[in-house]
Amino acid sequence: MNAHEKLNYVEFAARDVPATKSFFEKAFAWTFVDYGPEYTAFSGQGLDGGFFQASLCSTPATGGALLVFYSADLEATLAKVEAAGGHVVKPVFDFPGGRRFHFTEPSGNEFAVWSDHRSPLR
Repeated sequence: MNAHEKLNYVEFAARDVPATKSFFEKAFAWTFVDYGPEYTAFSGQGLDGGFFQASLCSTPATGGALLVFYSADLEATLAKVEAAGGHVVKPVFDFPGGRRFHFTEPSGNEFAVWSDHRSPLR
C-alpha cells in the first residue's frame, strides 16, 4: 500500500541488467517484470524498485546509499550471495547491532546484509 510521504520505490543503475536480474533471482528469489530490454522492476521486497541500463553503479564510496538486507542466518545468506555470483567486498564483521557483510552484484552496486543473531559456532 502506498503511504503518504514515505519511501515508496528505489531505482538502481545496472551495467548489465540481465546479469543483475539473474543474480537477485538466484540469491534472493526475486521476481521481475521487464519493461523493454533496459528496465526491469521488482516488488514485494521490503521496498519496490527497478534496475535501469546505465554505465554507473551505486556504492557508498562514491556517495551512493547503502541498502541493507536483514538475515536470520547470515552465513546461509552469504553462501547464497556467493553462489549466485555476488562478490563479497567486506567479509562478515561485528558491529554494535550484530554482524554483517557487504557485497556487490554483477553490475557493481553495493549492498549489505546484517543479522542480530550470533553464529552457533561463535
